[in-house]
Amino acid sequence: MAVKIRLARKGRKKLAHYHIVVADSRSPRDGRYIEKIGSYNPVTNPATIELDFDKALGWLQKGALPTDTCRAILSYKGVLVRKHLLEGVKKGAFDEAEADRRFEEWMKQNEAKIDAKKSGLEKTKEDEIAKKLAAEKRINEARAAKLAKKQAELEAKARAESQAEEETASDEAAPEAPAEKAPEAVPEAPAEKAPEAAPEAPAEKAPEAAPEASPDETTSETTSGEKPAEG
Repeated sequence: MAVKIRLARKGRKKLAHYHIVVADSRSPRDGRYIEKIGSYNPVTNPATIELDFDKALGWLQKGALPTDTCRAILSYKGVLVRKHLLEGVKKGAFDEAEADRRFEEWMKQNEAKIDAKKSGLEKTKEDEIAKKLAAEKRINEARAAKLAKKQAELEAKARAESQAEEETASDEAAPEAPAEKAPEAVPEAPAEKAPEAAPEAPAEKAPEAAPEASPDETTSETTSGEKPAEG
């Protein structure tokens, strides 16, 4: 009976994981199997592999043929290397102690490669996250600047409208000052009449001159006035 080491699919379509099984080569792909010797999950990075090393090595020594994917898994975990070294011991190329030493050396080198790959993947992941964050930051800054500009424009527009409304309201509220009327002409005071001239006092008549006495009268007055001389 031909025996294969292959994958049996499990899980959902886009999140599929696999069992590593030993099965009859004539059985359906996901049908019955003889024994499960591990699991494989390619969704993770790096892929998660769990394998029963001794069982896998035993089935290889019995002649089980792995599929291409399972061969890569067995090589990755060192099963094929171990099988090759044990065959060298059987042939007498070196003893079992030398085979163990070589296998341990290979495992150390392989683990170093795996660790380096994991570190590289982690660094790549961190770099990708940093790039995404930087890109998001640039987008957010550009968006914030755009919003700030728009807000400033809206505020400026609102201020202009408010100022225009205030000016309009001020113009409507203030009554128009009536046009200054020319001062009415003050009625001219009637020209003061010159005081009527007081009626002139009649000129005093000069006393009429007494009628001059006639010479005879003068003589008689003089004679009568004179006192008679005492004797």
